[in-house]
Amino acid sequence: MDHATGAMGSLILKLGELLKEEYNLQRSVKEGVQYLERELKSMQAALCKVGDVPRDQLDEQVKLWANEVRDLSYGMEDIIDKFMVRVEGPEPDDKQHKLKQLMKKMGDLFTKGKTRHCIGKEIKRIKAGIQEVADQRDRYRVHEINDVVANPTGATTVDPRLLALYKDRKELVGIDDSLSELTKMLSIEDGDVSKQLKILSVFGFGGLGKTTLAKAVYDMLKAQFDCSAFVPVGRNPSMKKLFNDILFGIDKQKHQDSILSSWDERQLIDELQVLLENKRYLIVIDDIWDKKTWELVKTALVCNNRGNRIITTTRILEVATITGEVY
Repeated sequence: MDHATGAMGSLILKLGELLKEEYNLQRSVKEGVQYLERELKSMQAALCKVGDVPRDQLDEQVKLWANEVRDLSYGMEDIIDKFMVRVEGPEPDDKQHKLKQLMKKMGDLFTKGKTRHCIGKEIKRIKAGIQEVADQRDRYRVHEINDVVANPTGATTVDPRLLALYKDRKELVGIDDSLSELTKMLSIEDGDVSKQLKILSVFGFGGLGKTTLAKAVYDMLKAQFDCSAFVPVGRNPSMKKLFNDILFGIDKQKHQDSILSSWDERQLIDELQVLLENKRYLIVIDDIWDKKTWELVKTALVCNNRGNRIITTTRILEVATITGEVY
């Protein structure tokens, strides 16, 4: 989070320190500092939202805005630090020369007065920069998380997972070892243990190739099962759409029934349980971001000792570990 918000956290604390009486700021300068403090808190919250979104899903303007704000925060912190050092001065080393120190402090008053005048000018300059990025924030609607994600009006946004899903097998370079390992881990052999439900979670950071690998395994194994489905999830998914997608994969003809479109999540879960009760299935749930989503999906996937296999992919370690065996 420190990388996402730059120097915002420490900078806001230092601005709060500047408002204390010991810095003896002029009223107009204090008001400027208070304005900066308010704006920076708002920008910090916006940067946190931006930091929560995968970088490859961010709008380009938002990326530029976030970089500009972070750079601005580091520059501001340098200015504030220099002012604080000049006003406070170094800690005295020799306690015995108090008179000498007092005379030096009196001599420093003029210098510190000039320093306070300089910080007043710097605050004005910083305010102008902050106002500019604040206007950009409002223009790009960074405070609204849905607008942080790249989705310009009238443009077609391509989900990078789609490219991974439909790559030709010949294009998949460097995954043979992983493909072999996963296939072996999921293989169905003779014996009761093999007939138990097995869940495997493919874990790794964004862009590592989890979806590509999971789809390759899915394509290799699905012929061994009565039914199968590969379902992308993503952040903040519609659970109704997610269950409908699983149903569509398992039974396309059944899914064409218009009644299903009006069903709620509970009815869709019930339908899935009925469909899967006596079948051996392979289901891939791709790109899960939170535990609650997985827990709801799991309620619909029955365990019937027919050698069912579930593969999940996630970039969240906590989600991977509660899902099943982690690859």
